[in-house]
Amino acid sequence: MVSFIDAHRAEYGVESICAQLPIAPSQYYEHKVREVDPARLPPRLQHDQTLVPEIRRVFEENFGVYGARKVWRQLGREDFAVARCTVERLMRALGLQGAVRGRKCRTTIADDSTERPLDRVQAPAEAAGLMRRPRPALPLPGPGRLDLPDARGQPLA
Repeated sequence: MVSFIDAHRAEYGVESICAQLPIAPSQYYEHKVREVDPARLPPRLQHDQTLVPEIRRVFEENFGVYGARKVWRQLGREDFAVARCTVERLMRALGLQGAVRGRKCRTTIADDSTERPLDRVQAPAEAAGLMRRPRPALPLPGPGRLDLPDARGQPLA
């Protein structure tokens, strides 16, 4: 939003643009001051700016396989006082993810170019269970009856 206001402030002015957007003019001006003077950033953002290069360094020194927990432990060994949830949050923001073990290997992949077996039942949608209706106690004779073949190919009676 700040970049949009910067692009159009000469035409419309900051206050009139902020009246239409969900941002207060004071928030816009504070953001612009923080761009010039990083000392006015909140303490959390200042601390994050010092941690980001260290997290990236530890992650890259360990060939990109360390997850948040191991990066956090390594930073602790190097005397950085940081919470594990902070390391998790910053790694997520940086797009860093460690190696994941134990994923199942997908061995069977369906080939969409092959033909599927024919539908021998050719049942309507309600017989396939797509539409629920109460079942009668006895099988009905006639077109609503589903005759399945046995192992020899003969219909069951």
